[in-house]
Amino acid sequence: MYPDSLSSRIRRGRSLSRSAVWVVLVLGVSLQAQTAKTAASSPAQAASGAAAHDNTYVIGNDDVLSISVWKEPDISQKSIPVRSDGRISMPLVGEVQATGETPLKLEKEITAKLQSYISEPEVSVIVEQSNSQKFNILGQVVKPGSYPIANSATVLDAIALAGGFRDFAKQKSIYILRPGLDGQDVRLPFNYKDVIKGKNLAQNVKLQPRDTIVVP
Repeated sequence: MYPDSLSSRIRRGRSLSRSAVWVVLVLGVSLQAQTAKTAASSPAQAASGAAAHDNTYVIGNDDVLSISVWKEPDISQKSIPVRSDGRISMPLVGEVQATGETPLKLEKEITAKLQSYISEPEVSVIVEQSNSQKFNILGQVVKPGSYPIANSATVLDAIALAGGFRDFAKQKSIYILRPGLDGQDVRLPFNYKDVIKGKNLAQNVKLQPRDTIVVP
């Protein structure tokens, strides 16, 4: 048996150890709860991130939108196509013009319409699919036509999307017609043979809406 003084110190030590473990557990639970509370306090950011407040992209016909209204699942809408008349429909909000608006401006308009029904509505607008911004590719390619611009597409990407060249395509004489600020098209040359050899890579420009690639 330990002397009484030593036995008492051991019991006190065990008691302190159990108390320390309990404090650590309580602090851990409290920290997790605070983290969850902080994340939930920014619903618009949590739901959509920075993309919800894009003020550069202009929405167009056939784009697909996702509209989230915080704590209002019956009003929130996913995968809403912008109709050919440029409008969308939402519960309580009714008809809203989307074409020609940025996501940020559309957020503000929907928010204003909901204020008659909801106290301090929080709205996020995300472009799920960009179908309105397109380029054209014409001439000696397998599948000429109009294609949506996605992921910073380049001229090489466009040729691949169009299925590659036909047998008699003039691969050194391709050009891009790009609408200029003055209304006149700017002609940008593209020599496919050079680019695939690593020469004059600046010709492989990123496509812009309404660019037309001509493969003679």
